[in-house]
Amino acid sequence: MTFYTFAKSVCYAILKPLYRMEAIGLENFPKEGGVLLCSNHINNFDPPVVGSMIPRTVHFMAKEELFSVPVFGKIVRMCNAFPVKRGMTDRDALRKGLSVLKEGHVLGIFPEGTRSKTGELGKGLAGVGFFALRSNAQVVPCAVIGPYKIFRKLQVVYGKPIPMEELRKAKASPEEVTELIMAEIHKLIKEYR
Repeated sequence: MTFYTFAKSVCYAILKPLYRMEAIGLENFPKEGGVLLCSNHINNFDPPVVGSMIPRTVHFMAKEELFSVPVFGKIVRMCNAFPVKRGMTDRDALRKGLSVLKEGHVLGIFPEGTRSKTGELGKGLAGVGFFALRSNAQVVPCAVIGPYKIFRKLQVVYGKPIPMEELRKAKASPEEVTELIMAEIHKLIKEYR
């Protein structure tokens, strides 16, 4: 058993009953191949919640500051997360993310780049569109629908993969693709909230 599998099992065992977590649309999640998993971000627990519900290993992009926290930083790294510098173009993080997708793994990303203070969906950053266009990965929108209140139901909705072929052929811009992904996440929130 890998550390990731162990940590995922522990998170699931604690968080599922605590927040009465319910996964919707798991049948939409690709069983193999590169997947760009794009979720809204409303709480610090979003990565373990989103990642623990699906049967595949997720490599999350996480803010660089987390990796310098004693002990916790090491745990985050052991859970396959990798750092990204916020507020600038981080070429190393972009290369690492593309590599994860090209190797046929799941890259977890929160397109807003930070947690929403209001719970409302914010504007997505162009980086997510870059990953969608520069890889052949399937793009899966995801919505975490709260609130994060003990013993209140928390839903994690996985949408159908977004068709990307036409956008790739049409040479759409990363910004346009990001807007489309955010619109799909917004639809999931609206439908299940």
